[in-house]
Amino acid sequence: MKILLIDDSKTARAIQRAVLMQLGFTDIEEACDGQDAIARLTVYEPDLILVDWSMPVMDGLEFVREFRSSNHSTPVIMVTNETEKSRVIEAIRAGVNTYLVKPFAPELLAQRIQETMSRAKAA
Repeated sequence: MKILLIDDSKTARAIQRAVLMQLGFTDIEEACDGQDAIARLTVYEPDLILVDWSMPVMDGLEFVREFRSSNHSTPVIMVTNETEKSRVIEAIRAGVNTYLVKPFAPELLAQRIQETMSRAKAA
């Protein structure tokens, strides 16, 4: 499975990449913000996107809105520090499939990926 990992923090990307690799995912592309991710999507077609909310240039919510204007099927998991209920609802309305709060246990990420991909296949 191809995964696009979008986070402005190099450390956060490294941690998430390590967790994803521990879970058996090896085809991982990284982007440092939403705009970088949009550019990468011209050549990289992920099966799943993990995106942070708070980033410069184009934040995660802006990315999701732009991405969903042309792609309604690729699952998106928002992985962020944002925990306020209104923010979670805003992200889901924008097109996020599920939400995961940092920091998270590797088992929880695995569970969210499995649930998200199962729901996407069923749809």
